[in-house]
Amino acid sequence: MSRTDLADNICTIARAVELFGDAWSLMLLREMFLRVRRFDELQALTGASPATLSQRLKRLEAAGVVRREAYSERPPRYEYRLTEMGRDLWPVLVAMKAWGDRWFAHTPQPVEIVHKGCGHKVMPRMVCPECHEPMQAHDAEPRLSDEFRQERTRALEAS
Repeated sequence: MSRTDLADNICTIARAVELFGDAWSLMLLREMFLRVRRFDELQALTGASPATLSQRLKRLEAAGVVRREAYSERPPRYEYRLTEMGRDLWPVLVAMKAWGDRWFAHTPQPVEIVHKGCGHKVMPRMVCPECHEPMQAHDAEPRLSDEFRQERTRALEAS
């Protein structure tokens, strides 16, 4: 399977990887969740070249993850804001942050997530929505759709 095939894959992980599977897109999301919106600030804080940054922003905008809003007419200037689709990536970035904090720890942690309501530090954890028990990978059982199972069978047969 080539990288270009990922967007057509039934698996939603593959489709997400096709959109976000590079460092610059994830770094842009980090900055947007840190409330950075302007191109020059995004460029300075990610270290991406202007061409790379422009390409990633256009791609995220076309996918519906960010929207561009004008903040100046002369000269024309835009800022980039997360859409609802983009804001739904927050748990993904927080989970990546928690993993990075565990395995690439710096003291102190570069960012703490604090609940505005009570002021306490938050650590992500997955719980069952029905019984509210904490879950780890060994507590879960993947159930593949018939379509995904067939796609996997075809890929194995083609190899």
